[in-house]
Amino acid sequence: MNDTPRIRTVLSCTLLAVTVTAAASACAGSDGHPLSARAYDAADQLAVSAPADGAKADPEKPLEVTAKGDDGRITDVTAIDTAGRHLAGELTADGRRWRSTVALAAGTRYTVRVATEDEDGAPGARTFTFETAPAKRALTATFGPEAGTYGVGQPITADLSLPVKDREARAVVERALKVRSTPSVEGAWYWVDDKKLHFRPKEYWPAGASVTVTGNLDGLKVGDKLYGGASKPLKLTIGDRIEAVADAGSHYMTVRRNGEVINTIPVTTGKPGFSTRNGIKVVLGKEYYVRMRGTSIGIAEGSSESYDLPVYYATRVTWSGEYVHAAPWSVGSQGVANVSHGCVGMSTGNAAWFYETVRPGDIVRVVNSFGNTMDTFGNGFGDWNLTWAKWREGSALVEAAGNPVATTEKARLRPSI
Repeated sequence: MNDTPRIRTVLSCTLLAVTVTAAASACAGSDGHPLSARAYDAADQLAVSAPADGAKADPEKPLEVTAKGDDGRITDVTAIDTAGRHLAGELTADGRRWRSTVALAAGTRYTVRVATEDEDGAPGARTFTFETAPAKRALTATFGPEAGTYGVGQPITADLSLPVKDREARAVVERALKVRSTPSVEGAWYWVDDKKLHFRPKEYWPAGASVTVTGNLDGLKVGDKLYGGASKPLKLTIGDRIEAVADAGSHYMTVRRNGEVINTIPVTTGKPGFSTRNGIKVVLGKEYYVRMRGTSIGIAEGSSESYDLPVYYATRVTWSGEYVHAAPWSVGSQGVANVSHGCVGMSTGNAAWFYETVRPGDIVRVVNSFGNTMDTFGNGFGDWNLTWAKWREGSALVEAAGNPVATTEKARLRPSI
């Protein structure tokens, strides 16, 4: 490459004050001091590994800036890509060579500013740009749910376009997936499998919160020849705190809005052999009409437990078919006994009220049932059934003992000794 391209001369008293601290006061204009002079063009003093003439750099190779000859040294290097990310690097103690210590981003443009000084201490400067080649494999994240307003229990999901198995690569991905809430919350990602993550706060989202999710993966090196791609951001609004607690022992459901009881409803839950799952579930959606068949849960058609019913005002809480719904055929048992095949049944009027009151993301908790606890993943959102300590263990950034994983990145500029 041509080591002496035309460049714009840069003068910055702020830069000089940082990089040449021995005589910082010279920027004030001390007559005759080397630092009082305008920075000279340092192009002839420097060799750069980045290609010239429009060629794109291989992001797998480090960026190097070297001082040529014996009449000067490098004092500072700043490399920033189009996303505003600084490229960390290391400067040798003698100021002869600067080398990046982390991988370059793919498919981006870098602006590199180099500060130097000659043998008399006079400041020099050079600014150059170069582009990196695009990634051959791009990892993207698709966030869920869809933009809108949700209840306080709604987890954030991230579906990756490619599997990520290595823990260090997972840590890179996780650091790039940003969830910001106003008001702020403590939260963490959990790796459900190699391609899916869930995010939840330590406690439920605050009512009225605004949540923004972004994936800063674009161009970022994730693993061996694997780089991130662009991801569409997501914005959510959190509504009132609606919590419904169905007590299978008392046969009543208590519904609260922001901590205040707004309704108490007689219900029936799963009978022996079909007990409703205990634990915290999150409303997945609402369906005005559902045709429910016993065959969908393994009941043989024509058997004594077989059923085929039109069901109205059905609020779904599991993918396997557990709902809170109207059950006019069991009104006599509601508030008295458990006679359903696993759903929470109530009168048509109460079901219509519940249907109109809740939204996806609201909480439905079942207690005192003989059923198993709701699965954490795979059958809806059982995320809240894990303790916070256990949830944090699902993060690639936290050791099993609960300690953060140390980063391997070095400071942006650090002389090596």
